[in-house]
Amino acid sequence: MSVNYAEGLSAYEHKGKCGLAEKFDPPDIVAEKVSKLVSMIRSSRHIVFHTGAGISTAAGIPDFRGPNGVWTLEERGEKPTFNVTFESAVPTFTHRALVAMEILGLAKYVISQNVDGLHVRSGLPRNRMSELHGNMFVEECNKCAMQYINREVVRTMGVKLTGNICIQKKSRGTCRGQLQDTVLDWEHALPDMDLDRAEKQAKAADLSICLGTSLQIVPSGNLPLITKRSGGRVVIVNLQPTKHDRKADLKICTYVDDVMRLVCQQLGVIVPEYDGPHVVLRSVHTGLGEDDLAVVVKDDTLVRKPHPTVTAVQAGCKALVERGEGTEQSRLKSEGDDKECDTKNCVENKLLVLGKAPIDARIHDTSIKTEVGNENIQAENEPEVKRKKLDKPGDCIKTDLVKDEKQSEN
Repeated sequence: MSVNYAEGLSAYEHKGKCGLAEKFDPPDIVAEKVSKLVSMIRSSRHIVFHTGAGISTAAGIPDFRGPNGVWTLEERGEKPTFNVTFESAVPTFTHRALVAMEILGLAKYVISQNVDGLHVRSGLPRNRMSELHGNMFVEECNKCAMQYINREVVRTMGVKLTGNICIQKKSRGTCRGQLQDTVLDWEHALPDMDLDRAEKQAKAADLSICLGTSLQIVPSGNLPLITKRSGGRVVIVNLQPTKHDRKADLKICTYVDDVMRLVCQQLGVIVPEYDGPHVVLRSVHTGLGEDDLAVVVKDDTLVRKPHPTVTAVQAGCKALVERGEGTEQSRLKSEGDDKECDTKNCVENKLLVLGKAPIDARIHDTSIKTEVGNENIQAENEPEVKRKKLDKPGDCIKTDLVKDEKQSEN
């Protein structure tokens, strides 16, 4: 299916500011800012990433409001050209870096506005992300809410029936509810499960990193402000101006992939090449008391064990051992002994071996209850997202923070 899924959406006038000029920081300024970002990452205990269309442009999927974005061209009476389909699109370096950073315990959660499915297909655990606007590869039962991840793109959009039936076994037999796509149109409310989890994570975060998003669509665009108002920090990596630049602790203007490469180099994070779509439902950091999501994979060939990225981390540790640089922990990890050496400890030892500053020890404090689904996550005096009553199409995705909107612009 064409990556211009926007053609399948209903007409809508309020699409935000399109075609704003892009700004590129000079290389020396980028290097300086990335060093600051790395310092922030090392001193943070709960990092949440917010991703937008800008992280997928390197995969050939156009953004919406860039100089050649879908809606920018639409305003000029033009149509974009495409060389890829959703099925053939390959996850970018940023997608793969986020998978590696999640495995290493650096990325606690990803909140995405993208529907291209590249996060899921790159192996980012489904229980460590919120897909606020849906996924082109996912169907959902209109009866039991079970989600099905497909190898191929679902052929409908706008939360329409796909013609498939839910086959989940229930206490009284097979569900047999009707499946529908999950890609939202303008008039649809955001999925409660994903939005609720996103809000919890924004509250728990002490660092929110926004990648490739202009933060114009709310509530997703306002979620980083929850982190900011709770005393956390916000970093924005985007070429165009964003709605919240003045509130950011750091703004980097260059390509997202370039920033993530430098970050991973300085942290010593191994980012393997992409070797085909694979789906992971549960993070290696999933807690014992954490509930499973109502998500299944339709095609068993999409699920591979061991996880390719975990295997790559093991291979990196083994190389250190073979060069005589490894520690006892890295030796255990290279042998696949997860009982004695978890990935987070292993990567910290790897950073020490490579002469990197260790990640803040608070990341590894298992007493800090910040896992998704943990009811002990608390952030008092936090702004909550208020869901408005619909007045016209699109209002359901244009919610405001309870606090005065003028305050958020200061």
